[in-house]
Amino acid sequence: MNDEFTQRLLALHYVYPKPLNRLAPLLKEDPELEYLRFRSPGELAETMQIPLEKANALKRSYLNYANTPFLEIYAQQEIFPLTYRDPLYPSSLHELIDPPAVLYMKGDFALLDAPEKIAVIGSRKAQSYSHSAIQQLLPPLLAEGFVIVSGLAEGADAMAHRCAIDSGGKTIAVIGSGFLHRYPKINDALSIIIEETQLLVTEYPPYMPPRKWNFPMRNRIISGLSKGVIVTQAEVKSGTWSTIEHALEHGKDIFAVPGNIFSPLSAGPHKLISEGAKPVWDGAQVLEEYRQLRS
Repeated sequence: MNDEFTQRLLALHYVYPKPLNRLAPLLKEDPELEYLRFRSPGELAETMQIPLEKANALKRSYLNYANTPFLEIYAQQEIFPLTYRDPLYPSSLHELIDPPAVLYMKGDFALLDAPEKIAVIGSRKAQSYSHSAIQQLLPPLLAEGFVIVSGLAEGADAMAHRCAIDSGGKTIAVIGSGFLHRYPKINDALSIIIEETQLLVTEYPPYMPPRKWNFPMRNRIISGLSKGVIVTQAEVKSGTWSTIEHALEHGKDIFAVPGNIFSPLSAGPHKLISEGAKPVWDGAQVLEEYRQLRS
């Protein structure tokens, strides 16, 4: 890995934390970002297709941070930044239209390379039914080495992470903010456990607060890291759906947990099942689906 390139990319990403497709025109002309500090705002505006005012601000901010030793600072904070050019960067994320330019990680980053990862998602309003379903579904998968991926949100996400940890398995939490802003507060303790014993991942620099539009972006990473997605309770119109859409776009397997026909939280899984998702109520069913791939 070219440390000089990494330094330049981390400085650019710190002031312009955008996905790789937004940086691609600049990187095409200047793959090592060697000339970024010398380019005029007008050139930046034309190359990156951004307003001149934004290009001026970008240039000023980049020069302010160009010499900041990000690798050293992140190491002191136990943050491991992974650029899109790093050999450890997951190849599945390169299949996205908008791969993260940088992944920031805390914890056991070897989990990123685990061959079998499955996402477990559902509503923030998930009830005891989701908890029971997760307790039924996950242990057989964890026993076979599957890593559970979710988004550390309240509800089904937190249930999935806790089940994985309590069962002695492994989990990856993908969050929609920088590491200096834990969100949601209700999961503070869980977040600390994950960063110390599991893996916490974000595409946002540490200072980035949680913003509404960050979470649909986060969802593409959850899907991108996983070979399939298990959906517990979810309404038809919910944030869960953006993860499912990303998964469907990339040919991922969708598993849905049937539920009470009178509950709005069952409407999402039932809609998925009617459209071809595999109904599941036991982790062994998911394992059976992957048995040929595992042999």
